[in-house]
Amino acid sequence: MQHQHNLFTTMRSLNLAEGCKGTQVYAPPPPPQPNNNATGGVGDKFLQHLQVHLRVNSIRSKSSRTYPQANVVVSPESLLPFGLPLTDLLEPRIDPSLKFPDLVDKMAQVYRRIDNCDQSERSGAYLEQCAVFKGLSDPKLFRRSLRSSRQHAIDVHAKVVLSSWLRFERREDELIGTTSMDCCGRILECPKATLVTGYDPETVYDPCLCSGGASDEVQECSTSEEALDYDMSFCIGDEEVRCVRYKIASLSRPFKAMLYGGFNEMKRGTINFTHNGISVEGMRAAEIFSRTKRLDDFPPHVVLELLKLANRFCCDEMKSSCDEHLAHLVGTLDEAMLLIEYGLEESAYLLVAACLQVFLRELPSSMHNPNVIKIFCSVEGRERLASLGHASFKLYFFLSQIAMEDDMKSNTTVMILERLVECAVESWEKQLACHQLGVVMLERKEYKDAQRWFNTAVEAGHLYSLVGVARSKFKRDHRYSAYKIINSLISDHVPTGWMHQERSLYCSGKEKLLDLDTATELDPTLTFPYKFRAVALVEENQFGAAISELNKILGFKASPDCLEMRAWISIGKEDYEGALKDIRALLTLEPNFMMFNGKIHADHMVELLRPLAQQRSQADCWMQLFDHWSTVDDIGSLAVVHDMLANDPGNSLLRFRQSLLLLRLNCQKAAMRCLRLARNHSKLKHERLVYEGWILYDTGHREEALAKAEESISTQRSFEAFFLKAYALADSTLDPKSAEYVIQLLEEALRCPSDALRKGQALNNLGSVYVDCEKLDLAGDCYTNALNIKHTRAHQGLARVYHLKNQRKAAYDEMTKLIEKAQNNASAYEKRSEYCDREMAQSDLSLATQLDPLRTYPYRYRAAVLMDDHKENEAIEELSRAISFKPDLQLLHLRAAFYDSMGEGASAIKDCEAALCIDPGHTDTLELYHKAREANTTDQK
Repeated sequence: MQHQHNLFTTMRSLNLAEGCKGTQVYAPPPPPQPNNNATGGVGDKFLQHLQVHLRVNSIRSKSSRTYPQANVVVSPESLLPFGLPLTDLLEPRIDPSLKFPDLVDKMAQVYRRIDNCDQSERSGAYLEQCAVFKGLSDPKLFRRSLRSSRQHAIDVHAKVVLSSWLRFERREDELIGTTSMDCCGRILECPKATLVTGYDPETVYDPCLCSGGASDEVQECSTSEEALDYDMSFCIGDEEVRCVRYKIASLSRPFKAMLYGGFNEMKRGTINFTHNGISVEGMRAAEIFSRTKRLDDFPPHVVLELLKLANRFCCDEMKSSCDEHLAHLVGTLDEAMLLIEYGLEESAYLLVAACLQVFLRELPSSMHNPNVIKIFCSVEGRERLASLGHASFKLYFFLSQIAMEDDMKSNTTVMILERLVECAVESWEKQLACHQLGVVMLERKEYKDAQRWFNTAVEAGHLYSLVGVARSKFKRDHRYSAYKIINSLISDHVPTGWMHQERSLYCSGKEKLLDLDTATELDPTLTFPYKFRAVALVEENQFGAAISELNKILGFKASPDCLEMRAWISIGKEDYEGALKDIRALLTLEPNFMMFNGKIHADHMVELLRPLAQQRSQADCWMQLFDHWSTVDDIGSLAVVHDMLANDPGNSLLRFRQSLLLLRLNCQKAAMRCLRLARNHSKLKHERLVYEGWILYDTGHREEALAKAEESISTQRSFEAFFLKAYALADSTLDPKSAEYVIQLLEEALRCPSDALRKGQALNNLGSVYVDCEKLDLAGDCYTNALNIKHTRAHQGLARVYHLKNQRKAAYDEMTKLIEKAQNNASAYEKRSEYCDREMAQSDLSLATQLDPLRTYPYRYRAAVLMDDHKENEAIEELSRAISFKPDLQLLHLRAAFYDSMGEGASAIKDCEAALCIDPGHTDTLELYHKAREANTTDQK
């Protein structure tokens, strides 16, 4: 790298033409506070200190805003320039991901492919799994599959693309102070390790040489001319380069033929090399390389000359060395833009790979560079990349996800998707590429092209694309034709929620409402039916009922479009406080959200509504946040934090609190964005390390997260550092020694300054570890102390302690208290069912499902009861009802076990395969799978 500073001044003159690319649930952090030295254990004295600390801290937290006292009178009409929402303007979006009428069957197919394929095909099989999981709500499944695809990659191109994609998923480009080529310390994503070909899946999680301090020492070789037996020269212009004939001849067959064959050059001591596109400096370098086989002492422009010479005279070893050497020099976007042209012209595979790696690791910003766009998007650019093996489906799959997220309707997105179609070979690849192109064309209102691409996807086997065909026809006024398409789909397959939802668009009256109700029954996670019913109620002037309809889904799914709809209706109802709360929460999920069918930025609505709502100081906001937290009102908590950040946008602790609330709401993408902002705004090193640790932990890098926690503690002891370390260590089965260590860490955390909300979470976690260690009295003390500072969720832990002490009535009462206090209490009903008789349990679990249909325990309990009552078919139906919209590991395992007990081996095997697609290491499912397969084989014999 010592000559790299000459790269741009010396290379541009070369003539190319002369030559021959979790939801992890944890509580929020403290507000800004004085540096109190909290000491003591977990007793009452310590809790009194916490309560005093919270009061003092709240009083000291003052708002920087001043508020006008005059009453402001505004009409709803002025706040709703586009009026109230209309049912005629509502329609659901078409999912750009793959979607299947029978997802379980598809997951089973993918598992079998991964399990049975050769190692050369395994990376591609995992990539298909990525595409399947992309359409599910859990991003961790997608990331795990992406890691597996990278783990089993063999060629450099695949490693470069998949490693860059993994990095992009963490959005490290948003972290201030990092560069695109920074290494995370593991081979899996190391930018240097990606440039090494070969299959070694067992080592990808090992530390890479970047973190291991590999020696840069090189063995010195003599370049002295005095001791060499020079016997010929190459003449270039007026200068001669003395060489050893047999060394030059060893570079390639053409040189050997020139110097030892029947050519005239064989007899000459001096050969004229003036017109062969090599400078004197370059030829001297070739002579040195012929003896030393090294390039370390040459500047980049000379190595490029050697690369051209190697191509012209077929010097394979020299070309390979030049290719590798240049590849390791590429570190910036400017360098990559310059060198990729040489790489493509000289067919330098590694050099082009290194340049591509920079482009990909600079995403999404590099997507706006016109030169990068030309390489990726044009037909010519793809063909040039393909000529070297660098145009692949995986590359354009990655690019398409970024382009669609950036601007669904842009020409860039269309061109990338067209290249994706050209790279598609397997049926699932054609399905995805054509379907995505159809979705984009539909967004661009190019309905004829959209219908064509959707039809192509259907022909490739993607039945969900029939929804796109129908929608395209509907947009072209072929309503009945659209209805027939979806009606046939429902008739020919087991109906799903999305089928009935789509058909509802093409009918009216009671038939429409019946389809929407059926859609919700089959898949309660679909937002469109709730929105349509709510707007229909608004059109009947039933605003309260409309809000109640939206509350049903917002109780278990923080959906931006439903929050917008509830705010919209609240404005019409003149509930400005409620509208402002929802818009603030909405902006936390999507900071650039455009309301009222994309016409007004949500930030602008906050400014319009703020004077109409109750004005609060920063101290008031802290107390309000404490109240929302105590009543388990996560949407309300998000709104308060958003309000506080308007006064103090650089407050990293508030950003951190946002992220924790979002994770509890299962909004991981938004949570990670807030974590990155917290890290960027933090002015203290030990805080930044904690935030970086949480980012690593929540993206599946537990060991790296622990290292960050250790480094933070060594810098400064803090509550958050100890809490992070304890949390990460507890995320595994703890032996007694490990459990004791986690207890010590949590006690250390409790001795550090923090607020009552965080202390309550630490006490709650400490109680949980004590329960696992069967120290029930200590656990009970922790939960009681947590409740004393209004950590409401501690009721659940205390109920567990009572239950383990055989105090069932006390456990039931404790959960009843939680139900009465918490706004979101589905989990409380679920837990209370464990402490009562079967009839009462069934009632509680029914309420839990009604409040949150995504909770799986109620389905499993009801199915088990039905099996006990010998109602096997009803038990299967109960589980199938949930699996149809949430293919959960435990649900699939239980249904497989039921099928196995009923002698339905094929169904049991399929469910096991689908479960193992989610978690290939699940021991119980693996045992059941092998048992069912053996039994099935025996039956067939």
